[in-house]
Amino acid sequence: MNYAEIKYNDIANGEGVRTSLFVSGCRHHCKNCFNQMTWDFGYGKAFTNEVQEKIFASLEPGWINGLSLLGGEPFEPENQETLLAFLKEFHRRFPKKDVWCYSGFTYEEITGQTDKKSRCFTNISKELLKNIDILVDGRYVEELHDIRLKFRGSSNQRVIDVKQTMDKDEIVLHLE
Repeated sequence: MNYAEIKYNDIANGEGVRTSLFVSGCRHHCKNCFNQMTWDFGYGKAFTNEVQEKIFASLEPGWINGLSLLGGEPFEPENQETLLAFLKEFHRRFPKKDVWCYSGFTYEEITGQTDKKSRCFTNISKELLKNIDILVDGRYVEELHDIRLKFRGSSNQRVIDVKQTMDKDEIVLHLE
């Protein structure tokens, strides 16, 4: 897996101060995507053990709330295995910090709860989702863009509390 960028001390992509990892690769190609260079799976640099250790080091201070995953698309099948291993290690080291993930796929697509099978629904997509606390789901739709929205770009997107959603077996929104 490649990554496009890492933002340290990020306050825009989740609650509190975070480290944000922008992975490479996305087939959604949303109109006027703010990060088009990340559509290419080969863009950026290799996500090595050294890069992971640098991210983990950035998460050590108590004032860092957690990790955010963006892209590109974290739930593209090519990115899932690497991210799952990374998140398992993250939780082992930082059990009190949270993970936010921004995906153009919906919760239902990731979990296979749609009539049409999505490419993101793999044998590990649910396990990857279980390692995420907050999922901002759905494609960016320019016609639904609203600058008043918190942590999302268009009104079709949801900010989902993944743990509560899985426990209750119904979508539980984080911000409402």
